[in-house]
Amino acid sequence: MMKVPKLGLMLVGWGGNNGSTTTAGLLANKLKLSWKTKEGLKTANWYGSLTQASTVKLGRRIRGEDVYVPISSMLPMVNPDNIEIDGWDISDVNLAEAMTRAKVLDVNLQVQLRPYMTHMRPRKSIYYPDFIAPNQGKRANNIIMGTKSEQLNLIRKDIKQFKTAKGLDQVIVLWTANTERFSEIITGVNDTADNLLKSIEEDHSEISPSTMFAVAAALEGCTYINGSPQNTFVPGALELAEKQKTFVGGDDFKSGQTKLKSVLMDFLVSAGIKPVSIVSYNHLGNNDGYNLSAPQQFRSKEISKSNVVDDMVESNKILYKPGEKPDHCIVIKYVPYVGDTKRAMDEYTSEIMLGGHNTIVIHNTCEDSLLATPIILDLVILAELCSRITFKRADADDDEEFTGFHSILSILSYLCKAPLVPHGTPVINALFRQRAAIENILRACLSLPPENNMLLEHKVDFKI
Repeated sequence: MMKVPKLGLMLVGWGGNNGSTTTAGLLANKLKLSWKTKEGLKTANWYGSLTQASTVKLGRRIRGEDVYVPISSMLPMVNPDNIEIDGWDISDVNLAEAMTRAKVLDVNLQVQLRPYMTHMRPRKSIYYPDFIAPNQGKRANNIIMGTKSEQLNLIRKDIKQFKTAKGLDQVIVLWTANTERFSEIITGVNDTADNLLKSIEEDHSEISPSTMFAVAAALEGCTYINGSPQNTFVPGALELAEKQKTFVGGDDFKSGQTKLKSVLMDFLVSAGIKPVSIVSYNHLGNNDGYNLSAPQQFRSKEISKSNVVDDMVESNKILYKPGEKPDHCIVIKYVPYVGDTKRAMDEYTSEIMLGGHNTIVIHNTCEDSLLATPIILDLVILAELCSRITFKRADADDDEEFTGFHSILSILSYLCKAPLVPHGTPVINALFRQRAAIENILRACLSLPPENNMLLEHKVDFKI
């Protein structure tokens, strides 16, 4: 389908650092704002976005020069300037105050954005103290009361109201709220779609807020994306999305340290070098770090960060015996002073030939929300695009219907730490393989062959 819909984005955790920065980014770019800093004049842009600031090779000119075009120009995609935004948060501060609280943006930019964001106030959200750190309780003053069934109906009502009020064709719901503890998978509770819906009716305690929003989104025909590491997509939630023919994607934004890790591990293993120890240390001072200072929430993040090397290790049986993996340690500490500017330090120790060792140490200063916001934009734009792409086999009968993507959008793996994929399909973490998948699917939509980088015509001395 070529027609681009009018799209709405609803963020769970709208008043957090990511939510306020995403809102500010959309407004600053739409309004084409500029502001002065000590480095000089700055203008709004989408640096860090695959769809808005990246190019792809389209082909070659007759003389052999490569032709690159912006990814956003390959197919009709949603223009970020046209996205309507809304959302929920357990804190009731308006988006202007949330932006100030986040301490992410330059003050001169905040001053220009404040008039546009003061009237934006998050809707009441779901708060179950058992699922996030106890230290979040003092922010929780904007809560939907009642039973789980009543809460679900109110979330669905919010989605409908937003869609109607803004005249939207489609709404995408995205979780950018606090990391939750893992949910226990319990037979008869959340293992099937019917059991999950029944458990919500029965007010079962093991249904997490993020799963509640996933259920609401599916029942309203909306795509749902999980930007945190917890297991939001319990089997019942995935089955429900499939039944409702809606899309899901996740898990956990891949923005800084983990993105670098997926590149570096791919480089080392592909070069025949054997990483044997990976130690990753982080400290940050935003509310995400505050929440992760609790053990159960940290465990969710630790699992998400740890699995990123698995497919690369399993790809090389020369280096690794079956079941062998590098030692992998992850540390996250809360240091209030550094705020949203996370420090990430990594040490990679590898074995090289004849008993030698190679050690790489990296220090990475990551402005967390400014790295995550373009990823949120890409997830939304690509997920919407996928809803308009259908396929049919070349040798199919004329009466065979076109089919769309699987309900689980594994094409979004490039943007996620712990890619969600359909059961029984491979999990790819190597960054360039993930990007190539996006690029080649877009090329296929233009009837272009996959890009393989063979360039045989430049490597063979054809005599003409």
